[in-house]
Amino acid sequence: MAEAQVPAPARSSGQGPLTGVRVVELAGIGPGPFAAMLLADLGADVVRVDRPGGPGLGIDPAYDVTNRNKRSVVVDLKSPDGAGRVLDLAERADILVEGFRPGVAERLGVGPGDCHARNPRLVYGRMTGWGQQGPLAARAGHDIAYIARAGTLGMIGSPGRPPAVPANLLGDYAGGSLYLVVGVLAALHHARAGGTGQVVDAAVVDGTAHLSAMIHGMLAAGAWQDRRGANLLDGGCPYYGTYETADGGHMAVGALEPQFYDEFLRLLGIEDEGGGDEGEAGPAGARTDVTRWPALRERVTARFKERTREEWTAAFDGSDACVAPVLSLREAPHDPHLAARGTFTDHSGITQPAPAPRFSATPTSVRTGPARPGTGTDDVARDWDVPRLLSALRPPQRKATS
Repeated sequence: MAEAQVPAPARSSGQGPLTGVRVVELAGIGPGPFAAMLLADLGADVVRVDRPGGPGLGIDPAYDVTNRNKRSVVVDLKSPDGAGRVLDLAERADILVEGFRPGVAERLGVGPGDCHARNPRLVYGRMTGWGQQGPLAARAGHDIAYIARAGTLGMIGSPGRPPAVPANLLGDYAGGSLYLVVGVLAALHHARAGGTGQVVDAAVVDGTAHLSAMIHGMLAAGAWQDRRGANLLDGGCPYYGTYETADGGHMAVGALEPQFYDEFLRLLGIEDEGGGDEGEAGPAGARTDVTRWPALRERVTARFKERTREEWTAAFDGSDACVAPVLSLREAPHDPHLAARGTFTDHSGITQPAPAPRFSATPTSVRTGPARPGTGTDDVARDWDVPRLLSALRPPQRKATS
């Protein structure tokens, strides 16, 4: 009996666990492109549908790392046959990702109904800040507004000062992109098992709120105060926070467990002064005595200012005190541990984070640099069998006049 023939994957093996998965990304900015980059890093064949004129990110596309490992075609969705070209791609795709405001994709003719009419197995991923429903669904917004309403921005920073802004990492990428990727991959598993696609509504407010699940549990148990800088993990604890060094650098301390705390005190050079709980003297007793945290913080602050960041890094090197130097973006790739792991890589003249996580059987890599708008049209038209993409590049020929 002859063996069944398995169709060859769309791309060669060894490029990640999602090799053979086809993704259409309707170009945007923020969490949608990052999510599509993560799928591409994992081996998916991601075709980014750019709009004429680009998405308006404000940087040279050659440096937009979120478009690495992708291919790009340019389609004007407002042209008479623009939607048809996208639907041709959606018909051959496993996943589609879009980040328009609710209702926009439908008005353009590429909403879930239009796509599922052509491809019932398609996973249709929708990435927004407010979600597809709710009083604010149609409103504009950015990361900072989403995490503000989700309750997470208010947790970050020092007491008596405005909340600190964590760039757009917490909302756009952690609460947005990563939840979209989890959602579309779960829906892809469902589609392959049952043959039916579905819509994934990934909202930054939902994902960011979900990230605070443990904190909400601690709040309900009375183990978390609903204010900044007063808790174990928000900088209120003197042995979980950051300290300035003599040269203006900073050290990060996370010595939570007793054995790590003891090692931290020993290497910092703070000796017990008596007056602690039974079996604990001085600063050691302050680990669990919140009333003594301010005094301990003053001593730790003063001690760190006696040496430079480099000197303190050397002092804590090789220990379990859970202390690390606070590095800048340019410094991080040169950290000995990160360099040894290859956490960062250089490609297309850009130092950038390498794909993560890592896989033993299907390793990932940065295969191509940022996709320039429209440069993948010929290859995509051939590989995906969508000839109409080529017609968009050729203006209609005028008849010669006599």
